[in-house]
Amino acid sequence: MRIVFLGTPEAAVPPLNALVEAGHEIVTVVTRPDRRRGRGGELSPSPIKQAATKLCLPVVHRLRDLDGLDADLGVVVAYGAMLPMSLLERLPMVNVHFSLLPRWRGAAPVERALLAGDDETGVCLMELEETLDTGPIYATAKTTIGNKTAHELLEELAQLGAALLVGTLAREGGLGEGVPQRGEATYATKLTTEDFMLLPSNDAAYLSRQVRLGRAFTFIGGRRLRILSAHVVNNVSVAPGQLALLDAAPVLGSADGALQLQRVQEEGKRPTEAREWWRGARLDHESTLWGEEALSL
Repeated sequence: MRIVFLGTPEAAVPPLNALVEAGHEIVTVVTRPDRRRGRGGELSPSPIKQAATKLCLPVVHRLRDLDGLDADLGVVVAYGAMLPMSLLERLPMVNVHFSLLPRWRGAAPVERALLAGDDETGVCLMELEETLDTGPIYATAKTTIGNKTAHELLEELAQLGAALLVGTLAREGGLGEGVPQRGEATYATKLTTEDFMLLPSNDAAYLSRQVRLGRAFTFIGGRRLRILSAHVVNNVSVAPGQLALLDAAPVLGSADGALQLQRVQEEGKRPTEAREWWRGARLDHESTLWGEEALSL
């Protein structure tokens, strides 16, 4: 099958590789333009552009470069922009979406499923429509979330989506007829700074899920601190916003329990074990506050 592939981040690479390995002809790859990254501000290609270059596939950045292109199908995996109806009318498109639709339509389905405490999530292969993630479903695969981080979950879903995509295209009759989405729709809005900030008013389980998102942070004694890993503890009683020590590591009191820090990173410094950071911070756990109360210090 002659396929146009549209994608941008690392999670789109396994489906692209799987299509090539399955023998499909990738006519061209469309990805977002190179971005400036790092302190030097040098232009850096997207993960998909890097993967396509290694596979010797043509790469374009503009949708209008698809005009007049001879292809059977478009495959979209986290491309990062809505496609115009004029393109969808010209070329049938399927989308590998990392959620169990209609739950978590939108930009951050993996992170929203984790943050909400969902028991499971998955991948849907759906027909692409002009409206956001509303198309009929061709195939679905599920997985449990458990204690996976967002990074671990996304890596798993990318592999799951790759297998679902090539398996569905290979079955007798191809895609066949899609099944309309059923159930209550929820929307996975983009994450904001507030989603990563740990606050004592939240319960310990929610704080733990925030940490598993990656990029979580809070303020302890007025200092901003990234929380790289942490776990809920049930054998210590700490008031919300207060600090305690357990096995020489900081424990943050929350609305219904406590969160013990395991690995942290202070601004401008390398990641370290939480107990090592605490020894160097020279704070008094009996009087030190964390979260929003610490902002005024």
